[in-house]
Amino acid sequence: MDDKPDAPPDELTASAPERARYLALAREILEHDRRYYVDSDPLIADVEYDRLHKELERLEAAHPEWVEPWSPTRRVGHAPLSEFRKVVREVPMLSLDNTYNEAELVAWAERVRKGLGDDRPGQRTAFVVEPKIDGIGIELTYRGGQFALGATRGDGTTGEDVSDNLRTIRALPLRLGEAVDLVVRGEVYMDRADFDAINRERAAAGEELYKNPRNFTGGTLKQLDPRIVATRPLKLFLYEVIGDVH
Repeated sequence: MDDKPDAPPDELTASAPERARYLALAREILEHDRRYYVDSDPLIADVEYDRLHKELERLEAAHPEWVEPWSPTRRVGHAPLSEFRKVVREVPMLSLDNTYNEAELVAWAERVRKGLGDDRPGQRTAFVVEPKIDGIGIELTYRGGQFALGATRGDGTTGEDVSDNLRTIRALPLRLGEAVDLVVRGEVYMDRADFDAINRERAAAGEELYKNPRNFTGGTLKQLDPRIVATRPLKLFLYEVIGDVH
């Protein structure tokens, strides 16, 4: 039984506008994050962004019961995790195959054409070619339009819950424009320029260099301390919609 007294009616009424301001401010900052980190088209100067963020932090400090799971302040990381929870998915997350010779590529194309019935009159298979981002495969789950779970590919069927680490990536939408249940997949990666800058700093400090951006990204996602992840310039590219959450 909860013995905590209810707040007086006049106190609840007085806090309503401030609560509304908090929600509007959190949504505004998320939009600025999207414009800056996804669209590369910021609307405000950094000093104004910092002012908004500090106001949000002040409101959350004064009213911790208001804090939403999709708040922009959740990106900065918190105490280290003890372990990663296993996530079993219904739709396997398969890896891409590769080839290094033309004969294998031609044979694959012929199998695709045959499977699609391209040998029939009027049928013609079209292929789309695009660069591959060499990152770490991840799956994001949204419930009611809010980011609920982020998992690694693992063995395809079972991955690991790295939600807290993924929240630190500014390009990851914590809240969608619609209250939908959705599962999407993509890659977490690091730009070569950012990776090289980190290695230059390590070389200057006499520290061992990281091997390559992909391995460094994978190691970062496995960090048990999200605060360390928040200091590393990870990026996100989403390319596949799996469907509704079951």
